[in-house]
Amino acid sequence: MQKLFYEVGTLDKRCYEEFGLNEDILMEHAADGMADYIRGNFAKNSKIIVACGSGNNGADGIALCRLLHKDYDVYLYYVKEPKSEMAKIQAKRSHAIGVRELSELENCDALVDAVLGTGFKGELNETFENIIKKMNSMEAFKIACDVPSGFKQNGECAKECFRADVSLTMGALKKGMFLDEAKEFVGEIKVIDLGVSRAVYETQTNWNVLDLADLQLPHRTKKNSHKGSFGHLALACGSKSGASILSAQAALRFGSGLVTLVGFEDEIVPESIMYSHELPANTTALALGMGLGEEFSDIELESFLDNWLPLVADADIFHMPIALEILKRKNVVITPHAKEFAALLKQTNIADISVEILQKNRFLYAEEFCKVFPHATLLLKGANVIIAKGDAFYVNPHGTSALAKGGSGDVLSGLIGALLAQGYEPLHAALNASLAHAKLAIHYKGADFSLTPYDLIEGIAEL
Repeated sequence: MQKLFYEVGTLDKRCYEEFGLNEDILMEHAADGMADYIRGNFAKNSKIIVACGSGNNGADGIALCRLLHKDYDVYLYYVKEPKSEMAKIQAKRSHAIGVRELSELENCDALVDAVLGTGFKGELNETFENIIKKMNSMEAFKIACDVPSGFKQNGECAKECFRADVSLTMGALKKGMFLDEAKEFVGEIKVIDLGVSRAVYETQTNWNVLDLADLQLPHRTKKNSHKGSFGHLALACGSKSGASILSAQAALRFGSGLVTLVGFEDEIVPESIMYSHELPANTTALALGMGLGEEFSDIELESFLDNWLPLVADADIFHMPIALEILKRKNVVITPHAKEFAALLKQTNIADISVEILQKNRFLYAEEFCKVFPHATLLLKGANVIIAKGDAFYVNPHGTSALAKGGSGDVLSGLIGALLAQGYEPLHAALNASLAHAKLAIHYKGADFSLTPYDLIEGIAEL
């Protein structure tokens, strides 16, 4: 797990004021961290071009050229002449040791983008647009210095934005890099230390980024046990029964000892899944919303929810008035996608906004929701999943586009329900189910477009 910050300027300032470091020292460590990445991933004498702007992002790139000079076939390309004091100093140093400069971009093994940093706002002028288009069209492996050029601190991207294979970001992780829009441009994100350990550089924050290594699977350590020892998940089976069946199969595979579909019409279900017209007496958790449709009357929904069992709620339920009653439960996990969350924000009088505005402000509205419903666990689906409860916020960036397939969300709800049934606290159930869901997609060996919910369910056995 790694800490996440809106900006790091205040952290840099702390290094100057409390630790006796200066801008030059931090910059040298930034350049050295980038050089270490290149040394670890490219053979000596590989051709490296570093495109530099006029500010301190450009200065980082100029310093990188100096560190790689003679070990690599490295070239400095000025998009704009050095203007900041540090850019001028670094340019003087690089010139003194004979770093070569280019007047035009050329084919290379690696292209480093040090044109614009986190201070960029507004839109690019025509010159910068054309340069970034040219950079994006090159076949080279693309490295962003701190953030891709065209990226804005709030996570929005200009009309043209550098498409990095990896972003070597300075000091700490930045929130904007984990908005859904940014995922198209940042590539893999690696943090470069700036002269002190991250444990020293970073301060307290309520936001964290999950690592796949944080996953805690429901391994069975109790030897004297039976099927009832591992919980009983009951799922509401509505008019689109396929969705709830997928959830039920995922839950059974993820460790729930018993799984029952509860419905009011006769339904043929897989042999391993039970079916009932009533909620089983030994139920330990509920799942509601997947394929629910309009089959359940208000009275039947109220009957299903007439208890204080842990609950995962998804899909259709967010458009129903009963969603407000569900949010009163102490042990509830809700799993909306952006459109459903926007509808829920309106229904709860938190905000009346479009999906587009929500997507640009996902962190803000997750926080606003948790202020009103601090006891509820929110799992906001997206390219980067946000999981939140109270004042604790997490981002899972590990999902892939392979999951953009009908039924993937039903599997996720089944995973969460299984963990709730086995006694996980709602926040921990959401965190671990989300990580397992992402890991299943990563481990899938077929073509990314071919992943189905059944592939995810089958893959649970290999986690």
